[in-house]
Amino acid sequence: MKGDIGQLLKQAQRVQAEMQKAQAELAGVEVQGEAGGGMVAITMNCAQQVKSIRIDPALLSGDREMLEDVLVAAFNDALRKVERTVQERYSGMTAGLGLPGGLRFPS
Repeated sequence: MKGDIGQLLKQAQRVQAEMQKAQAELAGVEVQGEAGGGMVAITMNCAQQVKSIRIDPALLSGDREMLEDVLVAAFNDALRKVERTVQERYSGMTAGLGLPGGLRFPS
C-alpha cells in the first residue's frame, strides 16, 4: 500500500511538472476569434490575454450596438478556441490518472 501511494505521488509530481511546462508553452500559442463574417477578429493567447483586435472600417461608421455585439461574439469565439486548445494539450497528460470527466484545467 505504501508503495502505491509513493508511486501515485511521483506520478502526480510528474503531471504537475508537465502542466507547468504546458502552461508556459501555451502562453505563446495564439488563436483568432472572428465574428461578423470576419469583420472583427480578436487574437488571444492561451493564457487568455488579448493580443490584438482588428475591426473592419465599415463597422466603425455603423451602429454602435452592432459593433459591440460583434466584438463580444469575436471575443467569445477566441475564448472557446483557447479553451479547446488548452483541453487538447492537457488531455494526454492526465490520461492514466483516473481523474473525473469534465475536469477543467487552468489556462
